[in-house]
Amino acid sequence: MPRFEQLRHRPPSPLAEPRELVLACAPLRSRVNLSRIVRVSGSMGVTRIHVTDSLRLDRKIAREAADHVTIARHGSLAPLLKRLRSDGYRLAGLEQSVGSESLFEHRFASKTALVVGNERRGL
Repeated sequence: MPRFEQLRHRPPSPLAEPRELVLACAPLRSRVNLSRIVRVSGSMGVTRIHVTDSLRLDRKIAREAADHVTIARHGSLAPLLKRLRSDGYRLAGLEQSVGSESLFEHRFASKTALVVGNERRGL
């Protein structure tokens, strides 16, 4: 039986083509949450996150993803979403509610902006 070896801190694999998935975050309450979002985004090939707050990134949490994910800061969410839509992005809200569709069953458009809500207030 082959020996299990956990590989950590590997550099990201190059994508065959640019991933046209960006994240747009409502104002978050904690830099820990922002750092975790950056870390997960880096592992999924997402290279750009739009935030509407001034939270700093915790590099201990975000790890190497902090070097590969660009954070763009904006004053508020509504004008950002209008601009993303005019740039051809389809908006998809990430929120758990009564009428939500499963994230695993949703068919994403090729250019999608995934909008992440606030931890308590949602979208």
